[in-house]
Amino acid sequence: MSDLILPRMMRAFVSALLLAAAAACAPAPPPAPPTPPAPVIVPGYGPMIDNGYELPAIPARYLVEPNRRLLVRYTGDVPANTIEIDPYAKFLYYVNDDGTAMRYPIAVGREGKSLRGTATIGRKEEWPGWQPTANMLRTEPEVYGAYRGGIPGGLRSPLGARALYLYRGGRDTYYRIHGTNDLQSIGNSGSAGCIRLFNQDVIDLYDRVKIGTKVVIRSEEDSLRLEGPDYSPRGVELPPTIIPPEELLGPEAVAADHKIYEDGTTPADGTGSSAGANG
Repeated sequence: MSDLILPRMMRAFVSALLLAAAAACAPAPPPAPPTPPAPVIVPGYGPMIDNGYELPAIPARYLVEPNRRLLVRYTGDVPANTIEIDPYAKFLYYVNDDGTAMRYPIAVGREGKSLRGTATIGRKEEWPGWQPTANMLRTEPEVYGAYRGGIPGGLRSPLGARALYLYRGGRDTYYRIHGTNDLQSIGNSGSAGCIRLFNQDVIDLYDRVKIGTKVVIRSEEDSLRLEGPDYSPRGVELPPTIIPPEELLGPEAVAADHKIYEDGTTPADGTGSSAGANG
């Protein structure tokens, strides 16, 4: 009996050795792909839902100092509860009554470069619509002609999440402080637009500002005196950004520009709130 068992054990042992050798010669399985790092969320610039619209986070590469909202000691000359715009250092200050100011990075568009002197906030809008001015249509019909009918308030609007309308003598100057989707423009000079902020920043500013708030534009001399040569002037002149009309007016763009209701549904679901897409 033992004579029969021994050869079987030997055969099993040899088979095991052969399997082990074959396994040792087989190529190793490829390593699992590395897990991509989680995106860096800068405090104050994370994703948010505002009035039903889903705003994405601002990528950290656009928020390198000084390109982010910051409470600073105010060294300028205007009184509390005033907006001061420095178009050279690309900052907007909202001055507090304790010697501090909230400083926001801005972009200065072509229209914003001609802004001088003082104005007041005569109107405020949440998720404002946009329409090119008669001058835009007259001078650059190839750029703005397709948008003659305007773009309603929402994620597609070039005015972003908020707009503050600058008035003089009770009349609209057609200058605006507003949000933007053109993230790379912040801290620089753009080809169009007035004074732009990140959407998260213009929402913060909007909540601080009242109708009638005074707006002061710094001179080049005051900018250099107050900010110093490290910041004044700051930024570069960006080339024109021309967006094909289908990216803003096409059916896919229109369908994507919707609200998210509190129950998580959208207008396309047909099961959420009855509020319209533009509020």
